[in-house]
Amino acid sequence: MQPSIKAVLYHSTPVGLLRLCADESGVCGVYFVRQATEAACPENALLQRTARELDEYFAGKRKAFDLPLSLHGTPFQLRVWAALQQIPYGETRSYAQVAAMAGNAKACRAVGMANHRNPVSILVPCHRVINADGGLGGYGGGLDVKKFLLTLEKGCR
Repeated sequence: MQPSIKAVLYHSTPVGLLRLCADESGVCGVYFVRQATEAACPENALLQRTARELDEYFAGKRKAFDLPLSLHGTPFQLRVWAALQQIPYGETRSYAQVAAMAGNAKACRAVGMANHRNPVSILVPCHRVINADGGLGGYGGGLDVKKFLLTLEKGCR
Protein backbone atom coordinates (compact mmCIF):
# COMPACT_ATOMS: atom_id res chain seq x y z
CA MET A 1 0.00 0.00 0.00
CA GLN A 2 1.42 3.34 -1.06
CA PRO A 3 0.92 6.46 1.06
CA SER A 4 -1.31 9.26 -0.17
CA ILE A 5 1.22 12.08 -0.21
CA LYS A 6 -0.25 15.41 0.81
CA ALA A 7 2.90 17.54 1.02
CA VAL A 8 6.38 17.59 -0.51
CA LEU A 9 9.41 19.67 0.39
CA TYR A 10 12.85 19.58 -1.25
CA HIS A 11 15.73 20.05 1.15
CA SER A 12 19.41 20.49 0.38
CA THR A 13 21.80 18.53 2.64
CA PRO A 14 25.50 17.61 2.69
CA VAL A 15 24.56 14.36 0.90
CA GLY A 16 22.50 16.06 -1.79
CA LEU A 17 18.93 17.05 -2.41
CA LEU A 18 16.26 15.16 -0.45
CA ARG A 19 12.58 14.92 -1.35
CA LEU A 20 10.64 14.96 1.94
CA CYS A 21 7.06 13.70 1.83
CA ALA A 22 4.23 13.66 4.35
CA ASP A 23 0.80 12.09 4.35
CA GLU A 24 -2.08 12.41 6.84
CA SER A 25 -0.20 10.41 9.51
CA GLY A 26 3.40 11.58 9.33
CA VAL A 27 6.59 11.59 7.30
CA CYS A 28 6.19 8.95 4.60
CA GLY A 29 9.19 9.64 2.40
CA VAL A 30 12.80 10.82 2.46
CA TYR A 31 14.27 10.19 -0.97
CA PHE A 32 17.57 11.07 -2.63
CA VAL A 33 16.87 13.04 -5.82
CA ARG A 34 18.89 14.99 -8.36
CA GLN A 35 16.36 17.79 -8.83
CA ALA A 36 12.91 18.95 -7.82
CA THR A 37 10.24 17.52 -10.09
CA GLU A 38 7.04 18.90 -8.59
CA ALA A 39 5.71 21.86 -6.67
CA ALA A 40 6.80 21.90 -3.03
CA CYS A 41 4.76 22.78 0.07
CA PRO A 42 7.19 24.97 2.02
CA GLU A 43 4.53 25.92 4.57
CA ASN A 44 4.01 22.34 5.77
CA ALA A 45 4.99 22.38 9.46
CA LEU A 46 5.87 18.67 9.67
CA LEU A 47 8.19 18.83 6.67
CA GLN A 48 9.79 22.02 8.00
CA ARG A 49 10.41 20.19 11.28
CA THR A 50 11.82 17.21 9.34
CA ALA A 51 14.22 19.52 7.47
CA ARG A 52 15.28 21.14 10.77
CA GLU A 53 15.93 17.76 12.43
CA LEU A 54 17.93 16.60 9.40
CA ASP A 55 20.02 19.78 9.58
CA GLU A 56 20.67 19.10 13.28
CA TYR A 57 21.64 15.51 12.44
CA PHE A 58 24.11 16.63 9.78
CA ALA A 59 25.54 19.22 12.19
CA GLY A 60 26.21 16.44 14.71
CA LYS A 61 23.67 17.86 17.16
CA ARG A 62 20.95 15.19 16.79
CA LYS A 63 21.34 11.45 17.32
CA ALA A 64 17.68 10.45 17.10
CA PHE A 65 14.70 11.79 15.21
CA ASP A 66 11.50 12.80 16.94
CA LEU A 67 9.07 12.71 14.03
CA PRO A 68 5.84 10.84 13.41
CA LEU A 69 6.50 8.32 10.66
CA SER A 70 3.93 6.87 8.31
CA LEU A 71 5.43 3.62 7.04
CA HIS A 72 3.66 1.47 4.47
CA GLY A 73 5.01 -1.99 3.69
CA THR A 74 4.61 -5.69 4.19
CA PRO A 75 4.53 -7.04 7.75
CA PHE A 76 8.14 -8.23 7.34
CA GLN A 77 9.29 -4.86 5.99
CA LEU A 78 7.65 -3.11 8.93
CA ARG A 79 9.46 -5.46 11.36
CA VAL A 80 12.77 -4.77 9.63
CA TRP A 81 12.21 -1.01 9.69
CA ALA A 82 11.34 -1.22 13.39
CA ALA A 83 14.53 -3.23 14.00
CA LEU A 84 16.59 -0.62 12.13
CA GLN A 85 15.32 2.04 14.49
CA GLN A 86 16.76 0.04 17.40
CA ILE A 87 20.34 0.21 16.06
CA PRO A 88 22.08 2.83 18.20
CA TYR A 89 23.54 5.94 16.63
CA GLY A 90 27.13 5.37 15.56
CA GLU A 91 26.79 1.57 15.55
CA THR A 92 26.20 -0.96 12.80
CA ARG A 93 24.57 -4.35 12.53
CA SER A 94 24.93 -7.08 9.91
CA TYR A 95 22.07 -8.13 7.67
CA ALA A 96 21.94 -11.40 9.65
CA GLN A 97 21.69 -9.54 12.95
CA VAL A 98 18.83 -7.41 11.62
CA ALA A 99 17.12 -10.52 10.27
CA ALA A 100 17.25 -12.06 13.75
CA MET A 101 15.96 -8.81 15.28
CA ALA A 102 13.04 -8.93 12.79
CA GLY A 103 12.18 -12.49 13.81
CA ASN A 104 13.66 -14.55 10.97
CA ALA A 105 17.39 -15.20 11.32
CA LYS A 106 17.59 -16.78 7.86
CA ALA A 107 16.09 -13.79 6.03
CA CYS A 108 19.30 -11.87 5.32
CA ARG A 109 18.46 -11.24 1.67
CA ALA A 110 14.93 -10.19 2.57
CA VAL A 111 16.43 -7.67 4.99
CA GLY A 112 18.45 -6.28 2.10
CA MET A 113 15.29 -5.92 0.03
CA ALA A 114 13.43 -4.29 2.94
CA ASN A 115 16.33 -1.86 3.31
CA HIS A 116 16.14 -1.14 -0.42
CA ARG A 117 12.42 -0.35 -0.03
CA ASN A 118 12.88 1.82 3.08
CA PRO A 119 10.85 4.94 2.24
CA VAL A 120 12.40 7.19 4.88
CA SER A 121 16.15 7.03 4.38
CA ILE A 122 18.25 8.40 7.23
CA LEU A 123 15.22 8.64 9.57
CA VAL A 124 15.00 4.84 9.57
CA PRO A 125 18.73 4.19 9.50
CA CYS A 126 19.22 1.46 6.91
CA HIS A 127 22.69 2.95 6.36
CA ARG A 128 23.69 1.27 9.66
CA VAL A 129 23.37 -2.21 8.12
CA ILE A 130 26.59 -3.70 6.74
CA ASN A 131 27.85 -7.04 5.47
CA ALA A 132 28.97 -9.67 7.99
CA ASP A 133 32.58 -9.18 6.84
CA GLY A 134 32.39 -5.44 7.57
CA GLY A 135 31.84 -4.41 3.95
CA LEU A 136 29.33 -1.65 3.34
CA GLY A 137 26.87 -3.60 1.19
CA GLY A 138 24.47 -1.47 -0.81
CA TYR A 139 22.63 1.80 -0.22
CA GLY A 140 19.94 3.58 -2.20
CA GLY A 141 21.74 6.90 -1.91
CA GLY A 142 25.01 5.34 -3.08
CA LEU A 143 27.92 3.88 -1.16
CA ASP A 144 29.60 7.28 -0.88
CA VAL A 145 26.54 8.58 0.99
CA LYS A 146 26.42 5.50 3.23
CA LYS A 147 30.09 5.93 4.07
CA PHE A 148 29.52 9.65 4.76
CA LEU A 149 26.62 8.91 7.16
CA LEU A 150 28.54 6.20 9.03
CA THR A 151 31.60 8.45 9.32
CA LEU A 152 29.44 11.35 10.52
CA GLU A 153 27.92 9.19 13.24
CA LYS A 154 31.22 7.70 14.36
CA GLY A 155 32.69 11.19 14.70
CA CYS A 156 29.74 12.58 16.68
CA ARG A 157 29.36 9.96 19.38
